Amino acid sequence: MAQKMKWSNYFKPTPKRVRVLGDSLAGSAVFIATISMVSGYEKIAVAVAIIGMVGKFLSNFFTDENSTNNINGDNCRKL
Repeated sequence: MAQKMKWSNYFKPTPKRVRVLGDSLAGSAVFIATISMVSGYEKIAVAVAIIGMVGKFLSNFFTDENSTNNINGDNCRKL
């Protein structure tokens, strides 16, 4: 499926592989920032932490192009 990034997609479901990528980026950023902080590289630690947070935040804007579900369930089939 094709991925699409738009501002209006923030509240739509995020595809699993994009969620996994965003979570991995956030986790790696925390690990690298912690190691950098302990090693005395505070500026690098802050930069890596910010990059990780921005990457995780941006992953919420992706959705599948073919996805018709929205947060309210308006497009769901009624029984």
